[in-house]
Amino acid sequence: MPDTPSIPSDRTTRNFRAPRLIFWVGLALRILVTTIGHTYRIRPLQDHFQFGWEMGRIARALATGYGYADPFVGHTGPTAWVPPLYPLLMAAVFKVAGVYSALSAWILLAINSLFSAAIAPAIYEIAARCYNRRVAIWSAWLWALYPAFLQYAIHWVWEMSLTTMLFSFAIVLALRMRGIGEAEPPPNQQSTQRWLLFGFLWGLIALSNSSLLLFLPVCGLWILLSAANKSVAITRAAMASVICLAVIAPWIYRNWTTFHVFIPMRSNLGAEFYAGSGPGSNGFPFVATLPLVERDPETMRYEALGEITWVREQGAKAKAYIDAHRTHFALITLKRIYFYWVSVPHPDEGSPWGEFFRELNYCFLSITGWLGLLLSLKNRTPAAWLFAWTFVLECALSAPARAAHRHPHRLSLSVGSSAQSDVILSEV
Repeated sequence: MPDTPSIPSDRTTRNFRAPRLIFWVGLALRILVTTIGHTYRIRPLQDHFQFGWEMGRIARALATGYGYADPFVGHTGPTAWVPPLYPLLMAAVFKVAGVYSALSAWILLAINSLFSAAIAPAIYEIAARCYNRRVAIWSAWLWALYPAFLQYAIHWVWEMSLTTMLFSFAIVLALRMRGIGEAEPPPNQQSTQRWLLFGFLWGLIALSNSSLLLFLPVCGLWILLSAANKSVAITRAAMASVICLAVIAPWIYRNWTTFHVFIPMRSNLGAEFYAGSGPGSNGFPFVATLPLVERDPETMRYEALGEITWVREQGAKAKAYIDAHRTHFALITLKRIYFYWVSVPHPDEGSPWGEFFRELNYCFLSITGWLGLLLSLKNRTPAAWLFAWTFVLECALSAPARAAHRHPHRLSLSVGSSAQSDVILSEV
């Protein structure tokens, strides 16, 4: 993954910090839309399940003294359905402002808005280091103001904005450690402190959305390839690995002591696999993983067997169904790839033209991002191969068992690597 082009002379005195106005405008806009548009008034259907879905249920259990448990309905026992970082944040807000209250929703969406606005300065630095100040300015303002990028912060009580912010910070740190954009890279560009911060950031990313861990080996190796002293750099990378493991170790230990099996991050693969690819699946992300009825036979089976055994059985049924319906699985996989990059259609959209422009709003930057990536590779832009790997791994993730479970772009790699790479590369 070579990146050896010469650095233009105009980069010698560049300040890679974004104008503060971009961050504050982006934050103010998100909070304003949340407040005026009343997006914090979340419908109370199915006992407020749309308020954070499984994460909201777990946060309620935490706030009311039941521990990390009960991801669906009733008190079904301990869970490892989702990583703990965002549910813990939600639980803290519930403790202060009330469980499923409008105030809690507003606070969480405001926090999401803060995370989302903080991505703009990271995008600016990425673009300034790899391209030029003009691209940096346009990219950062595009993230701050483009309607599609507001949606994840102002509508979804979920970890997407948090994960994307952490991922963007990790990319910025990688560029600094590689010396991208520096006419004369400083001698401490791969210092011990930076490697330790790299490990800490990736530990937090793992606890927010572990899907992005696919990118960690690529990013780490890309940094190591530029090290002047490989042995020292490898030692520091090993220290970063220890820090990363130390961050996630309490969660792994909790899962081991609770379930007596090794669960590194989350336990739900088999269940999602069956719900997204089993009987009745059609490629759309609207199939429930588990009925939200406490006395439903499937819910009672989940509670009686326990999460781990139930998920294992669901996974076995999914594999058997796919073996018997390979053509069906291939077709819905192609459909999910389309949904991942374009957006999930809204069948109940009243106006065909409204639906067309809604999808165009979401897929515009995917298209321009791909075109920008190809141009960057052709021009041997610094870090172009790093960006390329984010897209390659997105393609690998664009057709999992449920690439978009319940709402579009739930796998944050699409919001993380694609959004911040697309918004930059679309300006190239």
